Amino acid sequence: AAAGPRQPRARPHAVLEVPRPLSPTSGAFAPDARSMGADPAPLDPGALTPEQVQKFQKDGFLVLEHFASPEEVASMLSRANALVEDFDTSKHPRSVFSTKDQKRTSDAYFLDSGNHVSFFFEEDAFAEDGALKQPKRLSINKMGHALHDLDPTFAAFSRSAKMKALTKSLGMTRPTPVQSMYIFKQPSIGGEVSAHQDSTFLHTSPKPTCTGVWVALEDCTTTNGCLWALPASHGEPVKKRMLVDREQGAGPETGSIRFEGEYPDWLGDDVVKKKFTPLETKAGTAVLLHGENVHYSAPNLSPVSRHAYSVHFIDQGVASWDDTNWLRRKEGFPFEPL
Repeated sequence: AAAGPRQPRARPHAVLEVPRPLSPTSGAFAPDARSMGADPAPLDPGALTPEQVQKFQKDGFLVLEHFASPEEVASMLSRANALVEDFDTSKHPRSVFSTKDQKRTSDAYFLDSGNHVSFFFEEDAFAEDGALKQPKRLSINKMGHALHDLDPTFAAFSRSAKMKALTKSLGMTRPTPVQSMYIFKQPSIGGEVSAHQDSTFLHTSPKPTCTGVWVALEDCTTTNGCLWALPASHGEPVKKRMLVDREQGAGPETGSIRFEGEYPDWLGDDVVKKKFTPLETKAGTAVLLHGENVHYSAPNLSPVSRHAYSVHFIDQGVASWDDTNWLRRKEGFPFEPL
């Protein structure tokens, strides 16, 4: 495989632990209750402190250690393994996921994947004769995009009380999961995810409300393709929109993809590239991502995988899902808030 892009020197990022349930004598309570003289109440598990909310609003991302318990991590790893084991490659259109070339993913399988648990191969998974170079379990880039609604294990985590507390503490009035992915980042062939903003793909009106919760299920380092985030890059509107033109009444699997706007060459500008922060995280750590935050991950050219689970939320209390988004649910399968 070709060498990956040159990475900036690693700089430590701020690590903030998810608040745990607290006893009435611990003293760590919501400051608004203290200031008003009321009896303080402990934070709900998963809820952010005002200081954490302020840091997220400042940086556009937030690292939360121990967000997923060891049991939840093990459960999601095990469930993903079972789903891959049951996946029949002979009945698959061999759709390849790539953020570099969206035209290669503009097929019916991709466009309808918001209604299913679909499988996408790595670009380098196949030999010239069309056969897999490696075992099936080492050839898949990701599964998506309705795990949070269709699979009991991932639904339980995505719709847990702590996820609701997390999104509510950000001010979301009707936090609604709309997209979920299990990302394998396979050893040696794990593909690059180029610098992007999530609101490019998941847009709401009259204002953007996309927020991502990305959870490390294995340790993530600069050698196996960890996330890199650009601090304070969410201060401007999304630079690029991905849209799908569909005929009236057409199903989600139809339509053609187009883009409006262009991304700056964030990684081609050495000054900007040096500002990206590597998010090296232990299994169970969550990374909260503002929809306009610029982030990327380099290829995984190491012998170690980097599994992660990601779920994206919108706030249906203040905005609506855009019909021009690539992801469209079928009739009778609506987005359901937490």
